[in-house]
Formats: sequence, C-alpha cells, structure tokens
Amino acid sequence: MNPKEVAGTWAANLVEPGMKVGLGTGSTAYFVIMRLGQRVAEGLEIVATATSKATELLATEQHIPLLPLEQIGRLDIAIDGADEIDPHLHLIKGGGGALFREKMVAMQARRFVIVGDPSKYVDTLGAFPLPVEVVPFAHELTRSKLESLQAHPKLRLDDKGQPYLTDNGNYIYDCHVQRIPDPADFHSTLKSITGVVDTGLFIGLADQAVIGREDGTLTFLNR
Repeated sequence: MNPKEVAGTWAANLVEPGMKVGLGTGSTAYFVIMRLGQRVAEGLEIVATATSKATELLATEQHIPLLPLEQIGRLDIAIDGADEIDPHLHLIKGGGGALFREKMVAMQARRFVIVGDPSKYVDTLGAFPLPVEVVPFAHELTRSKLESLQAHPKLRLDDKGQPYLTDNGNYIYDCHVQRIPDPADFHSTLKSITGVVDTGLFIGLADQAVIGREDGTLTFLNR
C-alpha cells in the first residue's frame, strides 16, 4: 500500500458534515483531497479553502466547494503534508512552494493534522532544505543576510531556469542548513530579516501527525 494514501485517507475521514476544512498542498495532501472528493460525491456537505492554486484546481475537479480563506474564516480542521516532522511536532514545509498560504490556513484551524510517510519523520529538522519566501525586490541583499547566518541559501528555479514564483509572486531561497537544533529561535532570526516574508518552519501549529506505512498501519504523534 502507498503510505501517503494510507495516511491521507485516514485523515480525510476525520472530516464531518458541515465542517470548514483547510486543504493542504503536495503529494500526501493529494490523497486527502481525492478521498474528500469521493465523500462529497457520496453526499458529504462541507466547505473548504485551498492553500495553493494547484490545490484549488484539484479540489474544483473533485467538486469540493471552495471559499477564499478571508471569507471562510475560522476552520474546524486543516490537513496538510510536511517535508520533515520532528518529535515535538515542529515541521519543515514549503517543498511545494506554498509555505506562506499553508501557514495562514494552519493558523486559522482549530485542529491542524499533518499526514506523511516514514521518510518525513526525523530526530532533528534541517536535512531537508528549509524554504524561505522572500520578496523579489533587492532579493540579493536578503540572500546576503541569509548567508551571514550560515544558512547556505540557494535561489529556487523553475523548469525554465527562471526564479520560481510562489502564488504570492515571491521568490524562495532553499537554505541548506543540515541541522536546526532550535527551530523556534532560527525561525525568529530569519523572520527579523527585512525582505523575508516567512519561513517553512512551522512551530507549535500541528496538533497531530499521522504516519502511514506500507502494511496499512498508522503511527500517531500528538501534541
């Protein structure tokens, strides 16, 4: 069995009639959306908000009713994937480029559930390059500040070799730091740099992580 599908399907089944739902972005969130689409087709009545244009398109194809975050307001649940999950439920997200919108949605949710496979669980964050979203204006100066922190930033490029643009029209620097022993402190330091919109460090937001396995079993991490 696909571990991501195992976790995503389980999490999608948490959604109850009448709920307001935040839909994540990425390869595991895909299975959440597909399962919710099935449930909507079976009569489940919900309203959702998307964390990216890609998720908005997929959810629309599955006939899941959508509203912008500012209209939907407080969410009952948000379900998303992660690039790394540590034992304290701190996360690295943003591999798919939607970190800012994902964080905005997560902050509006009464319950934020992370789904993933065993490769996402780590003792210490940092092996996965940390995405940092920055404004394009004078981004080279922002990069210099990141370099001064030994963050080893690399500008993310698209498949045409041009700077990757987020749905917000910003750039992403992927920071190859290897280890982040104090994620909260590092996030705060990065956020203090003028030009940084946000970081892919999600601190104190996740309530639960669900790890799917090939044998169909699940492992749970709870706050």
